[in-house]
Amino acid sequence: MSQPPSASAGNGPARVIGRILTYLVVSLGALLMIVPFLWMASTAFKGGSAFDYPPTWIPDPISLDNFREVWTIVPFDRYLFNSLFVAVCVTFGEVLTSSLAAYAFARLRFPGRDAMFLMYLATLMIPGQVTIIPNFILMRYLGWINTYEGLIIPTAFTAFGTFLLRQYFLSIPRELEEAARVDGASYFQVWSRIIMPLASPAIATLAVFSFMGAWNSFLWPFIMVNTSNMRTLTVALRSFQTDYGTEWGLMMAGSLLAMLPMLVIFLAAQRYFVRGIATTGFGGR
Repeated sequence: MSQPPSASAGNGPARVIGRILTYLVVSLGALLMIVPFLWMASTAFKGGSAFDYPPTWIPDPISLDNFREVWTIVPFDRYLFNSLFVAVCVTFGEVLTSSLAAYAFARLRFPGRDAMFLMYLATLMIPGQVTIIPNFILMRYLGWINTYEGLIIPTAFTAFGTFLLRQYFLSIPRELEEAARVDGASYFQVWSRIIMPLASPAIATLAVFSFMGAWNSFLWPFIMVNTSNMRTLTVALRSFQTDYGTEWGLMMAGSLLAMLPMLVIFLAAQRYFVRGIATTGFGGR
């Protein structure tokens, strides 16, 4: 007696077609996203106008004049140092403060802990533009206008980082912490010697987010900085846009150079970044 065909067998071709369509849509989306970056790279290596008609994607000939001019007509190395210094300090401060707060909310027991954490998370609903004026007034009161302190300190604290690390800290077995406490370890030793090494994927994820956010920040440095030697790259790139026009070749060359550190850091931390996303609250846990 013949067996009826299974439903899964009948759905085989439909499933394959659906998967092919999914890959096509995803590939099309990826292509649309990468086109601006390809045009930026093409424009950076063009020696003439950036808006030739018909448009040319491959420069002919390939010229490095835009990169030479970027390094000579403006103190690009100073801008690069400012951005790198601010981004590294903000990343270190955000990881440090977020990990300490996350450990307190995840492991320590004190009255009002959950209510305080909810209030802490509620600050994520406040747009950053709303706090710019109060922060600026505070920085002026402290005398931190046009200083590294003013660029770093206000952005070194984040509720997002606390939430991200807290979700990961909750997944770490309590038995490890209890064993360390029995051996006489303090809360700080538990945090530094047990929690932090085990949370390296989540810390790498937060570090990538923090570095990219600080590196790409424009509005706050634009408000805080009023001299050329304190400009970051994002603010400095605006100097190529004047009332008389925009130097597109120089701007694209500078933008390409500014993008390279982020690309290197992301590729270096990609393994930890993906693992951290999968094992924190963003992975559906």
